[in-house]
Order: sequence, then C-alpha cells, then structure tokens
Amino acid sequence: MHRFVCKSFRISALRKQSSRGGRICANDFYKMHIVMSKPVLGYVRLRVKGGSANPSPPVGPALGSKGINIMEFCKQFNARTKDQQGEIVPVIITVYQDKSFDFIIKTSPAVVSIMKLAGITKGSPESNRRKVATINWEQIKQIAMDKLPDLNTLNVDAAMRMIAGTARSMGVTIQGAAPWVK
Repeated sequence: MHRFVCKSFRISALRKQSSRGGRICANDFYKMHIVMSKPVLGYVRLRVKGGSANPSPPVGPALGSKGINIMEFCKQFNARTKDQQGEIVPVIITVYQDKSFDFIIKTSPAVVSIMKLAGITKGSPESNRRKVATINWEQIKQIAMDKLPDLNTLNVDAAMRMIAGTARSMGVTIQGAAPWVK
C-alpha cells in the first residue's frame, strides 16, 4: 500500500487529475499513493494480563498460528506493561508477511475500570432489577478521561455517556444528576 510523502504532492496530484476533466473520487485518490509499506498478513486482538504474558493459551496459540516468535512478543509486551501489572490489557498485534510484528496497547476495558472503582467482582445478572454498586459522576469522568484516546469521540460528555451506559448495563447505579443536565 502507498502513502503520500507530503501534502503539496497530494494537492498537485489532485490538480493534475482534475485538469484532465474527470471527477476525483476516493478510488482515484488512493491510486495516487507513492510510498510503499510492509504487506500485512493479519491482525490479532488479545486481552492479556499486564506484565505477565507467557506462551501458554491464549497468547501462544493465537500468535503461533500466524508464525510470530511468541517469546519475543512476550518479552516486549511484559516490558511495556510492567506498570499495569495484573490488569487486563487489550492489545492489537499487526503481523507482517516477513513474520515481524508491531503491537498497540489499548487502555483497559471500561468494565474493568468500573468494577475496580465500584469494588465489585462482577456485574448484576439482572441489571434493571438488581443493582450491585453505586458510583458518582466524578468517577465516571475519571474513567472517561482515561478511555478517551480509545473511544470514537473527542467529546468528554459523550465519553461520559458511553461509560455511564456501560455502568447501567452492569447494574451499577450512578449517583447524582448528570453534569450536562441543568
């Protein structure tokens, strides 16, 4: 796959394309890339305890099927997550055709953060009938600020609404009025 080197090239390439009299569509835009990147073999998504990845399941079978050096991944992952010892850490591993890999460490799931703040081990099986804990809006905001880079919004209020919905579906009551309601 190609990537643009600079914005000025992209603009001049678009001008050339439009000067030929045709309309520029998304497909034409992607055909004008000029820099190659490594071909991707696939992606692996895992949730692993931070600082304690080892070649046993689920890590070993998931990475072994793609041909990745499992011990190398475990060493790198444990080094990068040593400050998140024992927490569940989502990771997305990009596997390239030459069997090399990169990985992105995400923030811990909202459910785990809510359970930690509420002091519970699991949510309610009947979330609309039986409530298991109570948290307040400051705690919701704290979780939303932590999760903001991984959410599909840049607005803190929208992130708080997402986290509040997750808490309600777990049977956790939110104490007080929402900050955006006056």
